[in-house]
Amino acid sequence: MRDNRYQPLTSSLSLYLLYTKKMGGPVIHIFILFCAVGFTFCSNPQLFAENELIANYSHRNLPSVPKSLPSLTAVLDLSYNEISVLLNSDFNSLSKLKVLNVSNNKISWLDTGVLKFNKDLEYLDLSNNSLWNISGTFTEGLRHLDLSFNSFKTLSVCKEFGNMLQLEFLGLSAEKIQKLDFKEVATLQLHTVILTITDRLDYEQGSLQMLKTEKLHIVFPMKEVDPQFVMYDAFKTSEILELTNIFYSWSYEDFWSSFSYVVNHNSSVHSLTLNNVGLPWTTLVVVVQAVWHSSIEYFTMSEVNLLPWITRVPFDYSNTLMKAFTIEHVHVKVFEFDQNVVYFLFSEMMIPSMTIKDANMVHMLCPTKPSLFTYLDFSNNELTDDIFEGCGTLVLLETLILQQNKLYKLSKASAMTAQMKSLRNLDISQNTLQYEDGEDCYWSESIITLNLSSADVDESVFKCIPVNVKTLDLHNNQISTVPVRIAKLKALEELNLASNRLIDLPDCSLFPSLAILYVDLNSIQTPSSDFLQNCKNVSAINAGNNPFQCDCNLRDFIYREKQSAEDIAGWPDSYRCEYPDDVKGTLLKDFHLAEISCNTVILLVVVFIVILVVVISVLSLCKVLDLPWYLKMMWQWTKTKHRINTVHRNPPEIHKNLVYHAFISYSQQDSIWVKSYLIPNLEKGDGSVQICQHERNFVPGRSIIENIINCIEKSYKSIFVLSPNFIQSEWCHYELYFAHHRLFTESSDNLILVLLEPIPQYLIPSKYYKLKALMAQRTYLEWPKEKRKHGLFWANLRAAINVSLSTPEETCSLNC
Repeated sequence: MRDNRYQPLTSSLSLYLLYTKKMGGPVIHIFILFCAVGFTFCSNPQLFAENELIANYSHRNLPSVPKSLPSLTAVLDLSYNEISVLLNSDFNSLSKLKVLNVSNNKISWLDTGVLKFNKDLEYLDLSNNSLWNISGTFTEGLRHLDLSFNSFKTLSVCKEFGNMLQLEFLGLSAEKIQKLDFKEVATLQLHTVILTITDRLDYEQGSLQMLKTEKLHIVFPMKEVDPQFVMYDAFKTSEILELTNIFYSWSYEDFWSSFSYVVNHNSSVHSLTLNNVGLPWTTLVVVVQAVWHSSIEYFTMSEVNLLPWITRVPFDYSNTLMKAFTIEHVHVKVFEFDQNVVYFLFSEMMIPSMTIKDANMVHMLCPTKPSLFTYLDFSNNELTDDIFEGCGTLVLLETLILQQNKLYKLSKASAMTAQMKSLRNLDISQNTLQYEDGEDCYWSESIITLNLSSADVDESVFKCIPVNVKTLDLHNNQISTVPVRIAKLKALEELNLASNRLIDLPDCSLFPSLAILYVDLNSIQTPSSDFLQNCKNVSAINAGNNPFQCDCNLRDFIYREKQSAEDIAGWPDSYRCEYPDDVKGTLLKDFHLAEISCNTVILLVVVFIVILVVVISVLSLCKVLDLPWYLKMMWQWTKTKHRINTVHRNPPEIHKNLVYHAFISYSQQDSIWVKSYLIPNLEKGDGSVQICQHERNFVPGRSIIENIINCIEKSYKSIFVLSPNFIQSEWCHYELYFAHHRLFTESSDNLILVLLEPIPQYLIPSKYYKLKALMAQRTYLEWPKEKRKHGLFWANLRAAINVSLSTPEETCSLNC
């Protein structure tokens, strides 16, 4: 099983490439940020393959390098442990190793032979150990080597660096620095050199000038040390200079008074940074004044501690090359002083850019004359709404950052910008801002970017927005909706409404030019369809991490997201169903609903088609199987059984003269069917059914009419076998007449019509109007041609004549 300390590099490594050019040749400065390891370094963009690993053993209190490291390890972080010795066996199996960080341990001596098998090693950090000696030669492929913050007495180790032609970053430390030590390094074209020196420094003047580097960073000790010759050489060594731990000392007061000479005498520096500065106000002004008249264009002071006594000091603002001045993280150790002394110094600087951050500044004076400021950053201070009130001298200002101050009224913030005719970018985020209906807003019409994030504003803020703004950042506020009744922001192209309380996407008709929209981390469940119709110009959107309601209303939104996934930030991992519970956690890209379940028209069409198919199928089946006939026969049988049951429950008084179950009337031409099928299937030969047939039951000697009447009256039912032959028989007509007469005189249901063959209506003579009426009013049984239907036919017919009768006393024998 793979240890969870190892991760594929592609998942935890972010590359940031910065290409710079120096002396006509490209220099690659590549910063690689390790999320899992937690340190930065310079390296090659082609450094890692997908199957190589990062091993993070930082902050584990390890006394030695772990054993059995995976052979594919490319990055190994062993920083902040208790390792004192590196052995040959520690790294000989790591042939893929490219980055090794062993900083902040207890290593005092190193034999570079422990790395002889690591030919691909490019980054090695041994800083903050106790190294006093190194033996052997480092691999020639190193690009980053950091030996700073160690205990070297001299820099003799530098003699071994002459063949490291790919080296870009070099960190050194020593008590004694001399030119000879840098002789071999002087041939290298370095990008960055960091040098840490001790309070026992023995420095040979001119040593640093042997180096060829773009950036030089010198870390002075926290104790007093004479910085004169080191600084003098530092200003001649590189274009970018960073000095850390700059403290005022009475012992070297003359140095600070002559600092202008140090900075200006043949200086090659154009960017200067001073870190961890502790100076009195007057000395700080001397330093700023010296830099002001030097070749330095970019000056930064960080972690500044102002020592007591702040008084006004003359300052010459003329003749400067400075483009940007930055002072940040200021700690004032003076409780009572004239703050205007400080503000005036900075407000009158005629330079393009100034930054004063985290300085507890409560106010800033408006320049007394038209200023050259184009960029001002006063973030993380104590500035109030009175800042630059009525100021009309910032006519060239393009960017103003007042982030994280104590601004309160949005209307006053807008009035502050009214006279800034060139202002394009305004950041007043992380203030507690309010806007009340009726307040007037007078924004500069030149503002195109406004940052109001984390300002605790609600939807009323839309009533106080610059009309020409193109980029509007309102993330992390209390906005629940975008009001419809606001002035259209016709120029707005990018809108950030992330981390608010939105329950729906905004109406893009208010922002006709909107192209980029951020609405992630809100409360949007079902984006409205209006958004998809009105926001066709939106080419990029981030709507992730919302509690989506996955139903039909979301289908169009999901379809759009899938179609333009390359323009969707966070897709698909940040887009998941929250409701209903059965699909909670499902990625939107994996959520599917059939078109039929969401489109009512299609659903109705499909239902209609299904019903139509079923009806047609049933009708076809009925036609094939003759189902109507069966249903008709079953209905007849059911009615007959019901009648019989009723009779059995309430038996009527049957006429004593009824001796036959049925009298059969038929044409002589149909006698074969009657004798061969009808009579045998009704009588069954068991005597239970008595059929009156004229050939055997008419009484001789009586007239035919008399026999017909007599047999009909003595029979429970009269069965008429209808066919085209029937209507041609005169006697059959008489029999039908007498039976029909009995039907009305006795109100008895005694007629059964059996249709042996179909009889077209036009064949029935008019004199047979009774037959027409009976066939139109009464249900008749049809003789089925299919043999499989015969059983049901006989069952129905037998049920119709089923009744208990007495034995007949006489019989009929006359022909019909």
